[in-house]
Amino acid sequence: MNRRSFLAASAATSLTAFLPQRTWGQTPVSFNGKLQHACIGIGGMGGADLSNFKSHEKTQIVAICDVDKDRLIKAAAEIPGVRTYTDWRELLAKEGDKIDSVNIAVPDHMHTIIATNAMRAGKHVYCQKPLCHDMAECRLLRDTAKEKEVITQLGIQFSAGLGDRMTVQMLKDNIIGTIEHIYLFSNREGISRIEVTRPKEADPVPPSLDWDLWLGTAPYRPYANKIYHPLIWRIWQDFGSAWIGDIGCHLHSSSWKGIGLTVPISVKAEVQESWKNTPARFKDTWPQGAHITWTYPGNEKTGGKPLTVDWYDGMAGKAAANLLPPPEIYDLAKELGLKNLFMEGSVVAGSEGWILLHHSATPRLVMRNKSATKPAMPKLAACPSHYHEFLNSCLERKKSSADFSIIAPMVEAILLGNIAERVPDTLLNWDAPNMQITNVPAANKYLLRTYRKGWELPGLA
Repeated sequence: MNRRSFLAASAATSLTAFLPQRTWGQTPVSFNGKLQHACIGIGGMGGADLSNFKSHEKTQIVAICDVDKDRLIKAAAEIPGVRTYTDWRELLAKEGDKIDSVNIAVPDHMHTIIATNAMRAGKHVYCQKPLCHDMAECRLLRDTAKEKEVITQLGIQFSAGLGDRMTVQMLKDNIIGTIEHIYLFSNREGISRIEVTRPKEADPVPPSLDWDLWLGTAPYRPYANKIYHPLIWRIWQDFGSAWIGDIGCHLHSSSWKGIGLTVPISVKAEVQESWKNTPARFKDTWPQGAHITWTYPGNEKTGGKPLTVDWYDGMAGKAAANLLPPPEIYDLAKELGLKNLFMEGSVVAGSEGWILLHHSATPRLVMRNKSATKPAMPKLAACPSHYHEFLNSCLERKKSSADFSIIAPMVEAILLGNIAERVPDTLLNWDAPNMQITNVPAANKYLLRTYRKGWELPGLA
């Protein structure tokens, strides 16, 4: 099937009807004993992903895909013989019986449609955080992975680092006693924090870029230079999932795993006042600062009491005080001899002390009893990188540490925070089994957006 006839057919029926199907337990499609892998999205984070997958001795990158032909040309020069595509649908159709796995590193609004179709074709999937754009998509990805029995991994690569793994083990070992509170914060500046509104005029689309493919499931917008693509897409509600979607999964994963959390029962958000009071920004973009509070049901680690988790993402030196961590968290940093609290990380408060984790660094302990001997830090065996763990899991047919079935509830919490930002200053009660906000029915419209005509995904209502 050529590209033109394939695209015409897929507009009228489900893509999966055309994809070669493989079932779990079949011999992998391999060459010289290597996993055959395809990279979808090779710019920015996708470039880092490609490099990491390429470094695995039992993996061969056989196909790459990107909507920008210039990126393809540059990447293909480094991978002799690799097959190139601008349309991921064409890649899946033509490579269906030649590849075992794919990784997805594209804007958030395209994660689910690509990942779901890849899994329905029997491919193992590594997908960048935050996994998906909408709450309802989480369930589809989780259920599809289970149905097709494929290996999956969320791209929270720092969770394989020593700092995150030590924090998980310390929490499992009850080193700080009963867990009382979690603070997550990312107060640095970044590209997703700019203040922007829709441009009034369109710009010419670069010759190398397929703008319609980039838009995909999102509503149509004229191309605007350096407004959506590259990088700035994350700040737009149609394409991204805010600052928390970029960083939140990284910062929450260690405490979420170590305490054994499930899904929250409520959420509330305070947001940047200037964003909230500017209609053109409020309806289209995400705030440049927010304070989100979740309440999780209690478990053994919390002594049966509900657990509060706070997220702060106001830019240090620019945000209102309520969007920054409270003074007691800064005091903990001083107690450790730090000049300032690190810009990005987490603090877990327990009955016996606190664990402070600077993002991607080693955790630090502050004990309440100053005269007591500090517990020894756990000693952990070396482990492969997050990327190599996924590839090893594919080769060995075993579940990865961030399998969609394990991590989807945490992603739901992150995305529930996004919904709270759109209904600020309002407590939202979450009924997870029925996937409904029970006390503010109007907020349920944010659980799933409408896909652009011609880009619908069977299985999403």
